[in-house]
Amino acid sequence: MFILKKTSGKARRGEFTTPHGKIQTPVFMNVGTSAAIKGGVSTMDLRDIKCQVELSNTYHLHIRPGDELIRDLGGLHKFFNWDGPILTDSGGFQVFSLAAIRKITEEGVTFQSHMDGKRIFMGPRESMRIQANLGSDIAMAFDECIKNPAEYRYTKASCERTTRWLKICKEEVEKNRMEENAVNPGQVLFGINQGATFDDLRINHMKEIAELDLAGYAIGGLAVGEPAEVMYHIIEQVEPFAPKDKPRYLMGVGTPVNILEAVNRGIDFFDCVMPSRNARHGNLFTWRGHMNLNNNKYEKDPRPLDPDCQCPVCRNYSRAYIRHLFKARETLAMRLCVMHNLYFYNELMEEIRKALDQDRWESFYNEYVEKLGLRVDD
Repeated sequence: MFILKKTSGKARRGEFTTPHGKIQTPVFMNVGTSAAIKGGVSTMDLRDIKCQVELSNTYHLHIRPGDELIRDLGGLHKFFNWDGPILTDSGGFQVFSLAAIRKITEEGVTFQSHMDGKRIFMGPRESMRIQANLGSDIAMAFDECIKNPAEYRYTKASCERTTRWLKICKEEVEKNRMEENAVNPGQVLFGINQGATFDDLRINHMKEIAELDLAGYAIGGLAVGEPAEVMYHIIEQVEPFAPKDKPRYLMGVGTPVNILEAVNRGIDFFDCVMPSRNARHGNLFTWRGHMNLNNNKYEKDPRPLDPDCQCPVCRNYSRAYIRHLFKARETLAMRLCVMHNLYFYNELMEEIRKALDQDRWESFYNEYVEKLGLRVDD
């Protein structure tokens, strides 16, 4: 259940209840693709860095270790010791990312495993079964993510097929929830809006899927190479037709500035591998902008990564030390930087919520929408 607590323009402050706790929105979901945050960060660490929601990948967990194994061990929450909410994506993004080794039909998609070349079939029924076995709190509908730019006629046909798949997903989730041994009887379904960068297709598709009365609605197929302004434009076109009483999720986004811009346009949920991926290479986000810790100027710098940050890393280690770890190829460097970046993202969302709660969203947005995109000079 989603409660919209207040608004400021298009920006929204809400609360979404799941079987494993309440999610305060706007929220950033920390991405653990294979039931782990890359960089050596555990679920115990997630509690220390203000994570609300963990996100894992249906396709990757189906490949390894296997969703039935995870089911037999009590579901994903028990498997990796996380008692908070979990969202699992559907495997639909692999329709996009594995385009060279897949075939799409009305029934679903045949993949060639990126691990061993084995042929795998996944459609809406299979995706919902896998996610039921994982026992996530939020299951994402199986869809087709189309590359940009896309051909109009194909995009239109793909949207229609995605809608047909979504109806099957809804039936399957409801059926799976009723099973006697369901891992998570409270699992809910989010639908996904598609339509590439065509305004009319995006709008029509959102209108169609809104009629299905799902628990939430995502905007997919963006942040895949198109300019940021195009992404913002599509959000503006779709938002008026997204149900006001359901959460909106912008998939795969993004930079801190992207998040501020999207919140300002009415988005509630976010996820992205960027903060952890960048951290593993020494690229860090701070309240003064972004920085590259590999620069020589940090070799003797005794300050924390971000003087305005209270994460466990900034409270205990210096820029000079962590830069040394990178130069010495110590894996601790990645772990510390991933923890910092994720803490920053989670704290950013916390400050966004505070600004909305305290009726100062506009001033907060205006102060940070440019600042967070800058490169740290000192």
